[in-house]
Amino acid sequence: MIRTVILAAGKGKRMGPSDLPKVLHEVLGKPMLWYVLEAVIASGVDAKPVVVVGHLAEKVRDIFGDRCEYALQTETKGTGDAVRRAQALLEGAADDVMVLVGDQPFTTAASVRRIADTHLASAATLTIGTVTVPDYEGWRKPFADFGRIVRGADGTVARIVEVKDASPDVLAIREIFPSFYCFKADWLWKSLATLTTDNAQGEYYLTALLSKAIEDGVSVMTVPIAPEEALGINTLEQLEIAERLMREKKF
Repeated sequence: MIRTVILAAGKGKRMGPSDLPKVLHEVLGKPMLWYVLEAVIASGVDAKPVVVVGHLAEKVRDIFGDRCEYALQTETKGTGDAVRRAQALLEGAADDVMVLVGDQPFTTAASVRRIADTHLASAATLTIGTVTVPDYEGWRKPFADFGRIVRGADGTVARIVEVKDASPDVLAIREIFPSFYCFKADWLWKSLATLTTDNAQGEYYLTALLSKAIEDGVSVMTVPIAPEEALGINTLEQLEIAERLMREKKF
């Protein structure tokens, strides 16, 4: 059984003067979290996802009510810590855990289903969605800041390299990692406990688990998804781009 966690605790500091939680900012009249939640439910993977809330959590609850379960992240300690907030609800209740983010409103039910099906069919420890872009121009410019997927000679994922650590050759790679995950639950819970805050932000990064999976030698599968689905919204400019693309039905 797969359960789904949607990360939605962010304040959205770059979203202007509004005090709304980031995921409640609207894209064409609907909160961006609405689109992700609908995609998960429509996929059939999880009828009642767990949403990790934080800043003004009660506003999220007021809007979505009992359509989902809630886990509370009271301090901003990173994505790894956010998933750990859901552990009490899911440990022992799920064999596998999918993790998505609530600020990617173009996430589709088809991709959620495909990631889940690939994960189950392969019995992988970790399955991730990856995106290959033609370039880092136009609306795809924010993807230049995403970690690059480096593959070995056999085509398997060898490592993920963050932009700050990347050589020019690695920066030229067009396959990126946009934070679509599906984990074997027992490995996830054990591995979350190994995360440290030894980084510039002093936070627990969920992305570190991809590197850990590779180091552990466990099975890592990838599923290609459309670049548009990885379009996250962190600024008002990105919100405007998302609204324009959605209005024009570019995807």
